[in-house]
Amino acid sequence: MKISVQLAKHLREVYQGGNWTYSSFKDVLEGIGWQQATTQIASLNTIALLVYHSGYYIERTTRVLQGHPLEGSDKLSFMVPEINNKAQWQALVQKAFDDVERCASLIEKLPDTIWSETFVSEKYGSYYRNFQGMIEHCHYHLGQIAIIKKLLNEGWK
Repeated sequence: MKISVQLAKHLREVYQGGNWTYSSFKDVLEGIGWQQATTQIASLNTIALLVYHSGYYIERTTRVLQGHPLEGSDKLSFMVPEINNKAQWQALVQKAFDDVERCASLIEKLPDTIWSETFVSEKYGSYYRNFQGMIEHCHYHLGQIAIIKKLLNEGWK
């Protein structure tokens, strides 16, 4: 299987399920309402912020694959839009899933010769490093979301 197809598959799986960790955004976000998604425990990030933050990097990377310059910042990646109702929460989640599918579809089309090439600038390293890192980043925050959900379900505030 081509590296491009494998990486696209791994990205989809962290969101849709079917990966070897048996954990996905789809499964972990199930049953989380907007109030729970925006509840902060101590100094932890909220679930909504982590969904936004993970998706922010996917969206920025997708734009590069679409021929745009790399634009964004770590600071902006934590600026989740205000969520005050179910529709706003559902829109944030749907956008994350739509962005993942858009990115995965573009990744699949990349030639396998690109993975050792520089991604945008030398400081970012190779395409492979960036895309594998993006998937790892998603798994990392997915774990945080799972823990925060568990704490909220146990009554922590």
